[in-house]
Amino acid sequence: MLIQTTAIVLKSFPYGDTSLIARCFTLEKGKMSFIIKGARSKKSGSAALFQPMSHIELIFNYKESRNLQIISKRSFIEIWPNIQNDLKRITLALSILEMTDKTLSDEDPHPGLFHVLVETYRAFNKGKNNLNVLFWFYELALLSHLGFQPDLDQRELPGLMLPDPSEGPKSRKILEMLIKEDLASIENLEVLPKDNRVISDYIQANLFYHFDTLNQLKSLNVLKKILS
Repeated sequence: MLIQTTAIVLKSFPYGDTSLIARCFTLEKGKMSFIIKGARSKKSGSAALFQPMSHIELIFNYKESRNLQIISKRSFIEIWPNIQNDLKRITLALSILEMTDKTLSDEDPHPGLFHVLVETYRAFNKGKNNLNVLFWFYELALLSHLGFQPDLDQRELPGLMLPDPSEGPKSRKILEMLIKEDLASIENLEVLPKDNRVISDYIQANLFYHFDTLNQLKSLNVLKKILS
């Protein structure tokens, strides 16, 4: 079956002398792994397309029996130069990739989340929004689209007492706005220091409760420093 889809590259690594293996979040089929033969050869130049965060278009002949699908055509859709040139932006953006990779199951499509990921990266690239707010926006979208949208009135989960989402002066109102997934409404949103701590702690408590794989997040320690 021939499939044409847009994708975000989650991770790539060398395979053999000249090839690459790339794990991508695709619009049509969810998370998938591909082998790109000869991508690292001097004549190919395809390796640049499969760097983490690349937004690309793929055509491949899908075979259910394959763990690694073979791409027949690939091309860039857009790049994010302002993310690449800013330490905080790229740290948060790569953390988003790692969270997405560790929470999605293979070949389980989530087109709504895919579109939110693209919107989030576009907003990161434009730089009009508070970067912490954009990061929270995606974290909450990840929870919601995977079936775990937080209920701000529910303080207790089995085996866990959640932080109080209303502890900050505006923390609950900000969380309510973020959960609605309307990027335009949160543009230039100002967050007080206490709200910053409360929101970050509340969202991370929900994420770690529902996804134990995030305890292995390599960027977690750096991330906590950035969000504080």
